[in-house]
Amino acid sequence: MNIQDLRDYCLSLSDDIEEKTPFAKFHGAEDVLVFYVEGHMFCYFDINQFDTVTVKCQPERIAELKEQFDFIEEPYNGNRKYWIGIRMSQADVATVKTLVENSFLLVRESYRPKKTRKPASDR
Repeated sequence: MNIQDLRDYCLSLSDDIEEKTPFAKFHGAEDVLVFYVEGHMFCYFDINQFDTVTVKCQPERIAELKEQFDFIEEPYNGNRKYWIGIRMSQADVATVKTLVENSFLLVRESYRPKKTRKPASDR
C-alpha cells in the first residue's frame, strides 16, 4: 500500500473526514499528514518517510496485536496505551485497512455527540 492508496482509503471512510498537516511549524514534523473525524485524529504518517502509520487502538487489544503481527510496533509520537504503529514495509493491505477502519470507528464513536451514538447492543 502506498501513500496515495492509504490517503484514498482514509478519505473513503466517511464524508466528514478531514486531512491536515497540523504540525507544520514543528521542525521534523512539517510533513505529517493527519486524518480527523469529529475533529480528532485517527490516523497519521509522515509523507516523506512513509515507513510507519500510527492509528488509535483499544488498549486491551494492543498486546494481542503485537504478539500476532511482527509489523505492529510502538506509535510514532503517540501514547502507547492508545496508539499503535504499523510498519508499512511488512504489513499487508487488508490488515492495514482493518486497523485504520477500527481506529476511525473508535474515534468517531468516542467523540460523536451522545444523542447520535448507537446503543451498545447495535454496534
